[in-house]
Amino acid sequence: MSLPELPEHVDWMASAIAEARLALETHDVPVGAIVVNGDGVVIGVGRNAREARQDPTAHAEVEAIRQAAEASGDWHLTDATLIVTLEPCIMCAGAILSARIPRVVFGAWDEKAGAAGSVYDVLRDRRLNHRVEVYAGVEADACGRLLTDFFRGDGPTAR
Repeated sequence: MSLPELPEHVDWMASAIAEARLALETHDVPVGAIVVNGDGVVIGVGRNAREARQDPTAHAEVEAIRQAAEASGDWHLTDATLIVTLEPCIMCAGAILSARIPRVVFGAWDEKAGAAGSVYDVLRDRRLNHRVEVYAGVEADACGRLLTDFFRGDGPTAR
């Protein structure tokens, strides 16, 4: 189902994990994302900010995609790769498809709300006009540990 990871995926995921850790400062669920262009240059970064901004759409992926579109001057991110620490949800999968992002690399599976192969597979749904290459499980243990530690701690829980 998932494509084999490439060497650069681990390096990129380290940057996404760093963003996820920053979300802890605002008591947000520690999910981080980056968008890299076809040359491997980071053009967007994001982390969950739902608690910080009281915005239900402030997911890491959406934040990174918005920044990447602004940086590139185009909402068509057709040469980009999105790297995120947690499998995208349905909302984020919709944003990925809308931005025409061709590749997604994610860390931990989301067995409750994932839309890239666990609960749903929106990113590769053949009924849609755009499909995405999915590289799953990159640094899954490190990404999952951030989430497990958060939900076992004193931080706010998912609502």
